[in-house]
Amino acid sequence: MKLYCLSSHPSKPCHILRFKGITMMLDCGLSAQTVLSFLPLPLVPSARLSGLPHWMPHGCSNAQLEGELKDCCGRVFIDSAPEFCVPQEKIVDFSEIDVILISNYLCMMALPFITEGTGFEGVVYATEPTLHIGRFFLEELVQYIEQTPKASLASHWKDILHFLPPPLCDSLKPRSWRHLYSLSAVNSSLSRIQMVGYDEKLDVYGALKVTPVSSGFCLGSSNWIISSDHEKVAYISGSSTLTTHPRPMDQSALKNADVLIMTGLTQTPLCNPDSMLGELCITVSTTLRSGGCVLMPCYPSGVIYDLFECLSGHLENLGLTQVPMYFISPVADTSLGYSNILAEWLSQGKQNKVYLPEEPFPHAFLIKNNRLKHFKNIYAEGFSTEYRQPCVVFCGHPSLRFGDSVHFMELWGSNPQHAVPDFPYLEALAPFQPLAMKAMHCPIDTSLNFTQGNKLVRDLKPTTLVIPESYLKPPVEAPSRTDLVIEQTDKNNIISFKGGDVITLPLKRKRARVNLSPEVCNKLVVSEIRMGVNLATLTGQLQVKDNHHHIQVLEPTGPSNQGNNASCRRPPRRPEETLSQMRYEWGSLDLDTFIQRLRDDVGIADAKVEQSSNGYIIHLPKEDALIIVEDKSTHVNCDPELRYRLRKVLLQCLNRI
Repeated sequence: MKLYCLSSHPSKPCHILRFKGITMMLDCGLSAQTVLSFLPLPLVPSARLSGLPHWMPHGCSNAQLEGELKDCCGRVFIDSAPEFCVPQEKIVDFSEIDVILISNYLCMMALPFITEGTGFEGVVYATEPTLHIGRFFLEELVQYIEQTPKASLASHWKDILHFLPPPLCDSLKPRSWRHLYSLSAVNSSLSRIQMVGYDEKLDVYGALKVTPVSSGFCLGSSNWIISSDHEKVAYISGSSTLTTHPRPMDQSALKNADVLIMTGLTQTPLCNPDSMLGELCITVSTTLRSGGCVLMPCYPSGVIYDLFECLSGHLENLGLTQVPMYFISPVADTSLGYSNILAEWLSQGKQNKVYLPEEPFPHAFLIKNNRLKHFKNIYAEGFSTEYRQPCVVFCGHPSLRFGDSVHFMELWGSNPQHAVPDFPYLEALAPFQPLAMKAMHCPIDTSLNFTQGNKLVRDLKPTTLVIPESYLKPPVEAPSRTDLVIEQTDKNNIISFKGGDVITLPLKRKRARVNLSPEVCNKLVVSEIRMGVNLATLTGQLQVKDNHHHIQVLEPTGPSNQGNNASCRRPPRRPEETLSQMRYEWGSLDLDTFIQRLRDDVGIADAKVEQSSNGYIIHLPKEDALIIVEDKSTHVNCDPELRYRLRKVLLQCLNRI
């Protein structure tokens, strides 16, 4: 079994697993960290951004580089349409992939890069919420990029990487970065997905079974069980043991795996999501009371549902129910509506509300009472008339490089009354400096932290644990926190990897299941060789179809045509004839009896016996023959006619045990 790591970001995983002749992709996450090196794409022309000074490296006279790089408060940015770090393409040919397993909608953003234009002909499995919410994410991202096209694309900066200041000079393989796919590629890619349910066993070409189980991270998120008749592999990605709106994590199905591959642990190990949520609510209410507005850069689904619930309740307790909340996204309407019809994928508390009947999420109530208003964009009909301050605005993209969040950053950035929760903190805000508005860093990541991850590994008891290399080292911002790692209780039991690695996993095929037909079973004659141990020999025809093995009765093909001339030589036996007369012998050779029978029955009196390390070597000089007798096999090297006579005598001298 081999594992190929195509992604350098543990929380945006993309792996290839090869086992039993099947090539399987585990997730296809898309890292958006690269877009932080580009200037934002404003919805309306920005005099501030267009007026930034051009930057050229000292000692470089490349005229083609002119205008590609700009300086903002000492930080150099690329003035071009953003590019993304796609999974590494040259390690594995994507056309060879048989199946793709998607864990959640955050881990499928690179799917069009994998399936379109690569020769991919496999199948993609995902749950219903993963498919539909993933569509929201992909469509929103495409619309954000396409609504603000760039007149020219920058590429010459990649030729002088060593001349550039950090962090540009530290860019990882920028030539492999890609511009975003089109909406048609998104639709074609999603059409390949087959929807599955939790605990549904799926057959992969007869060789493997794959089963999704709830991971507790977001709506429809899954961990995967990959099993054969005798081996079990568990894949954990984006899981949570916290009590939120998704169905709780199913841990029992993951226990006692031969190999456990674990990724998707928290990106913010120093931040507790509960305390961050409380801090966020307090900061939002403080900002609103002072007359300011709050910008919440967000994705169109996931944690935003919990933010609506917690923040609206907090503001209601403080008497701020008159403050409107705006949700702006091209998919805002479908996201809010779809979340209320997914009862089977929700936690028990949310499911109970459906049967009352009540909406499982409070945002339906907030919309009815005009406390939450949703629009496709800032140009949507009714937004200008409904918009008032102070307010809370939820919009994308969290990177602050494209989407409606860029417009509000330009609009409110110079006002110290306003606030923006942001991630990653300094890099996302860099092109908006100098910034007067308050920035608060309140990352809310409900993924497993390292304490929960270690407990989970102890409970699941895998034979081998496979994790990213970064999970074995404390985070850079807290090098002394040795508790923020995966414990190495048994170093031989842990295998680590990093982006671009190809590792061999200690799981080898030892056995396979073979089905016997009833006719073959009826012909079996069982012999007891010792107490509790029975053996039977069989002869049949092995058929292999769709990786399933069957032994059928050997059918005769009819008699051979030997002609009427009795003196003609008999033609060679067909395999069917040979097999039908074959006997399977076993036992230990009685050497003295064999030598005696050679003298009496065959007329060979000059046999010489030499003892070897694991048996005997019998040399017959006159016949130029050699018989090698070992513990588990016997080899006869001589003339074919003599070999038949020697074999007959040898079988008569076997001691049955």
